[in-house]
Amino acid sequence: QVQLVESGGGLVQAGGSLRLSCAASGRTFSNYAMGWFRQAPGKEREFVAAISWSGDNTYYADSVKGRFTISRDNARNTVYLQMNSLKPEDTAVYYCGAIDGGIWDMDFRKYDYWGQGTQVTVSS
Repeated sequence: QVQLVESGGGLVQAGGSLRLSCAASGRTFSNYAMGWFRQAPGKEREFVAAISWSGDNTYYADSVKGRFTISRDNARNTVYLQMNSLKPEDTAVYYCGAIDGGIWDMDFRKYDYWGQGTQVTVSS
């Protein structure tokens, strides 16, 4: 079992920045690839970014490429999402997920564990 807790969400103006954190506890954090997803009201959960177990490989949705950066610190059991140049369309609840085995995926159904989510609201 892995427990995930997100933090760092909030209200920010368009063009601003936020840094989300996802702290993990339980089984060995470095066994898992990690992903960030988001879900706006009435929409399906969508892929934002993912990172391999080692942190050597990262992947981004086209909508956030060049603006968001995913990283992880396995010593601190934490994955981060640095979000810059935020847009109103980035408004959503952001979730981190963990996949056992270290292979990332864009499909949220493939993830084994989820946090409770953190709200990000970008005003225009």
